[in-house]
Amino acid sequence: MGRKRLRLAIYAGAAVLAAGGGAIAAVAGTNGGATLTASFSKDSDWGSGYQAKYTIRNTGGEAVEGWKLAFGLPGSAKVGTFWDASVAVSGGTATASNKGYNATIPAGGTAEFGFVVVGSGDPTSCTINGADCGGGTTPPPAEDPATPPAEDPTTPPAEEPAEDPTTPTAGGVLAAPYVDMGLLSNGATTLSQLASSGNVDSFSLAFVTGAGCKASWFGAFDPRQKQFADQIAALRSGGGDVKVSFGGATGIELAQACTNVGALQAEYQAVVDAYDLNYIDLDIEGAASADAASIARRSTALAALQKANPGLKISLTLPVLPEGLTNDGLNVVRSAKDAGVDVDLVNIMAMDYGRAGQDYGDLAIQAVRSTKDQIKQVYGNSDAAAFKMVGVTPMLGQNDDNGRFTQDDARDLVTFANENHVGFVSFWELNRDKNACTGALFQCTNVAQSPFEFSKIFAGFRG
Repeated sequence: MGRKRLRLAIYAGAAVLAAGGGAIAAVAGTNGGATLTASFSKDSDWGSGYQAKYTIRNTGGEAVEGWKLAFGLPGSAKVGTFWDASVAVSGGTATASNKGYNATIPAGGTAEFGFVVVGSGDPTSCTINGADCGGGTTPPPAEDPATPPAEDPTTPPAEEPAEDPTTPTAGGVLAAPYVDMGLLSNGATTLSQLASSGNVDSFSLAFVTGAGCKASWFGAFDPRQKQFADQIAALRSGGGDVKVSFGGATGIELAQACTNVGALQAEYQAVVDAYDLNYIDLDIEGAASADAASIARRSTALAALQKANPGLKISLTLPVLPEGLTNDGLNVVRSAKDAGVDVDLVNIMAMDYGRAGQDYGDLAIQAVRSTKDQIKQVYGNSDAAAFKMVGVTPMLGQNDDNGRFTQDDARDLVTFANENHVGFVSFWELNRDKNACTGALFQCTNVAQSPFEFSKIFAGFRG
């Protein structure tokens, strides 16, 4: 597993925003013939925090060049991440200033910035360009999927509050952490045990590679012999499902090992048949992501496979930087599209950026936004449709480059993913979360945590 706007993580001691109300109208001062107002609103509220934004509107007849909005923070709350603004915190006040791209607000126009909050309490004061703000509050939108009405009899169990630690909330494969199946091959731990302990009932099973031009579980088992089939069946009986992931960072990727498209398709089909799969994942990294011949073979074989298995959903898992997919990754996506593959997800490996010391939660969110924009360019779809095609997979705890993805990063990422309705969340890797240890990275996260703590956070994703 492997990598647009930078969101700033601000932690200011006890100075924080928090949960509770909805919109605070802010009547602001004038800038020549321009008049600014600002309103605070919540996108969602989960009790122990919320995601919110300020919308700044120019109600005057002239453009405004530059804006600065300051708001007071009660001691019961803490600012998490910001986007679309530069933010500074001093004492109990946070000050958000425009970025270059949203500095100008034309007459009748708006600008906005957003943030995630941990704690409770509305902003206690507000100024926009130095003028006092004031007004009342309104509640979050009723349709907020994070807080569905309890009395709605049509609300499915997957929409129940994520804080409930006893009920899995991510049905299907909306949230499907990767499981290194080599660590389960001795039978000491099963998928069902992982599901019940971590509150996530679906998984991405890693990895099927090539033993010559033959599919193989990490070079050890022939999938035709249905290794792990009993565990998959037990998981499904509890309402979960799996996707099998082909590729990974080690071993030989099947499309490189099979030089014939028909033979490659047959190997994919053998795995689909062995486990009656509805989902497959192609984890394409390293040399495989730049191998034009194998990329073309894979795309052609996947298009034929999908035609032979109507409804089969295919995800492409690719390295990413905060600025988006690499050129190699984009070429993989374009090749699949051009070959006629109905790509369900472009799942980004939000990890190992080589930027240790920066906030890896913020960088993961930035990478999602950047990839969304790239998908829009390739497919010509809307923001909402492009977000729905993005999956995101960080590496828990310490990354290979010594960057760190913490529990707070996980909460921020899941909140962002819920609010923007991304298509899929995952992480590498579930056994590391189970072990909750310090040691070799293939089995430990090297951050202080309880067993399955990350799994229970990711279980809050509802799509």
